[in-house]
Amino acid sequence: MSNLPIDIGWLRLFVEIAREGSLSAAARLQGLSQPAVSYQIRQLEEAFGVSLLHRKHRGVGLTDEGKRLLDIASRAVADIDALAEDLRAEVKRPALRLCTDYAFATLWLIPRMHAFRLLYPDFDIQIVSTQRLETDWAEGAEIAVAFGSRAQFGHSGQMIMSERVVPVCSHSFFQGKDDDPAQWLSLEPLIHLDTALASPWFDWASYLSAFGIRRSTEPASGDVSFNNYAMVVQAALGGQGLAIGWLGLVDSMLASGMLVTAGPELADEDRGYWVLPSASRDRNVDRLTEWLLAEAAAR
Repeated sequence: MSNLPIDIGWLRLFVEIAREGSLSAAARLQGLSQPAVSYQIRQLEEAFGVSLLHRKHRGVGLTDEGKRLLDIASRAVADIDALAEDLRAEVKRPALRLCTDYAFATLWLIPRMHAFRLLYPDFDIQIVSTQRLETDWAEGAEIAVAFGSRAQFGHSGQMIMSERVVPVCSHSFFQGKDDDPAQWLSLEPLIHLDTALASPWFDWASYLSAFGIRRSTEPASGDVSFNNYAMVVQAALGGQGLAIGWLGLVDSMLASGMLVTAGPELADEDRGYWVLPSASRDRNVDRLTEWLLAEAAAR
């Protein structure tokens, strides 16, 4: 009897012999010579100190000890093979990077990602968020969803939602206000989205100008500004004032009553969110693009 550790290769070969009932058949499947197979089985039997196989008229059978070993070895080999397959799949698993802004990622995309992953479980999504889409975004992502105009993106992308906005606020903030939106939009505190550059979307200045509403006096509590739209929405939910609500991003909060509309809608059909595939497109980019378009249309 040998005290050497059991070689997993011997066990794999033993399982193959038991399955085929023949040393020569197992040798062919393993790409080994029959003498090499016989030698490895002798090593295995020496390590256990018992006979594991017995000769039959045609092929070989298992001894009682061989049957006990087969029960364990077959499961061990199968588990090892399954783990190896899973690990290889994880290493090779394709991943698609999507670049978009914080607002779209937080309010529109993330709540829907579980449904997408159930539909397409064979590749991963990595979301890269920025305040605005950079000109070199394609160096770090295969697809983008960006806010902009038809002149910017109409030649290379597909619009998934046009820009439609309404003033929004919490239900508690709305209670007791004047029925005339123009009257109280001119007086109540506003929540602004700060931008370092000129705003490419509706802001309070352009919204109020479109409806001829003038801010006659400063509100007693003052306006508040944030550099992230998710923070703007959170402030509106907290009753801190009126915010510009982008329809498509705040729909679920309006539907649930967490936010209420507080003025007329303003729209620009030439501006909105666009899906922009990079030049190096593949099948998964097409699948994600189709899903984004379908999800936006469904709303």
